Amino acid sequence: MLRTIDLRGRSLDTATILAALPRPASDPSSVQSTVLALIDDVRVRGEAALLEQADRFDGGRPPSVRVPAAEIVAAEQALPSEIRSALEITAERVRTASRAQLSEPATTRLGDGATILQRWTPVRRVGLYVPGGRAVYPSSVVMNVVPAQEAGVRAIALATPAQRDQGGRAHPVILGAAGLLGVHEVYVMGGAGAIGAFAHGVPAVGLARVDVVTGPGNVFVAAAKRAVAGLVGIDSEAGPTEILVIADAGADAELVAADLISQAEHDVLAAAVLVTDSAGLAAAVAAAVERRAAHTFHAERVRTSLTAAQSGIVLVDDLTAAIAVSNAYAPEHLEVQTADPWPLVAELTEAGAVFVGPGSPVSLGDYAAGSNHVLPTGGTARFAAGLSVRPFLRQQQVVEYSLDALRAARPVVRALADAEGLPAHGDAVDARFS
Repeated sequence: MLRTIDLRGRSLDTATILAALPRPASDPSSVQSTVLALIDDVRVRGEAALLEQADRFDGGRPPSVRVPAAEIVAAEQALPSEIRSALEITAERVRTASRAQLSEPATTRLGDGATILQRWTPVRRVGLYVPGGRAVYPSSVVMNVVPAQEAGVRAIALATPAQRDQGGRAHPVILGAAGLLGVHEVYVMGGAGAIGAFAHGVPAVGLARVDVVTGPGNVFVAAAKRAVAGLVGIDSEAGPTEILVIADAGADAELVAADLISQAEHDVLAAAVLVTDSAGLAAAVAAAVERRAAHTFHAERVRTSLTAAQSGIVLVDDLTAAIAVSNAYAPEHLEVQTADPWPLVAELTEAGAVFVGPGSPVSLGDYAAGSNHVLPTGGTARFAAGLSVRPFLRQQQVVEYSLDALRAARPVVRALADAEGLPAHGDAVDARFS
């Protein structure tokens, strides 16, 4: 099922590695023109466009775009006890980890009477996207809402696609999770249209434009976030999920296989990759995947994902080569299952999140680890980070100089202002001493 890519004995430059590990055809630029048209339609026609797009792309035309508050309250009250408990535990763990990401204000003194206060202030209003295509993700409600709340955001709006089996309404578990976290502004809208609605606002349904949009989604959501970036802030372009496992001969083949399958069940475009220096382990994992995949709940979806070009087993000469492969690929999820993982972890800098040892499967991070599962995909982990409090905060510098401190800086300002042909800049300082 899983193809084998033998990179042993080869010079592993980045180009060679990326050519051997192609990603699925999910480049946001490939759907950009379609997405721009959908966003513009929402900007111009608002509610009517959202209703039509829900009927065309999602689960049918919802009774209303904005979910009545009473429906959210009822959904929360109807949450099964085991789901409520799991959401509460997950939320508390994510809340604790998110709180640790906050920075205290810091004052830098550059001389007598010369200070810069560094502070972080929350944006006023955010729009959080929770996907709902092949699966329903109440965990994504937690992963989006909790960091925004810990950052201090006051106004939170949430969007999720219409569900066909709910008569075009939002899924009740999504609504229940939102209500449990105190979010009562929820809209039934999906894909590019939802991102466009957040960016431009839809007054007819009470949706005011937001300052930041976050959340995972398909290629259309990623393209839409790219299209509105600059008009609003975004987190990252999270697309089809990816897992890369680095394992040596001592790893448990059954555990590695189970982890690869766990991410393949997300999407036919999901990428599942094993990188190992052990031909024996590679063969054992391939056999375990074949056996396990046939009996998993989403067997057809898993088979499609695992037999596609984006998935496979990569054989390398040693673990140093494995590090090179992983860093070039920059996976969303990276597992390290080796006898001595931490020296490798120190070198594995390009990954959305790293899971160390057999007790840390990626699926733990999807739900209950306390880490955030909204992570950069498609190689963007080279420069992007997983969702945290940061996208919801603005760093601001507050400058205060006394006149004596300004006098000391006066010749510097004068010299640079004159050099740049902007003498009025220097004049504004000189005016304070005339």
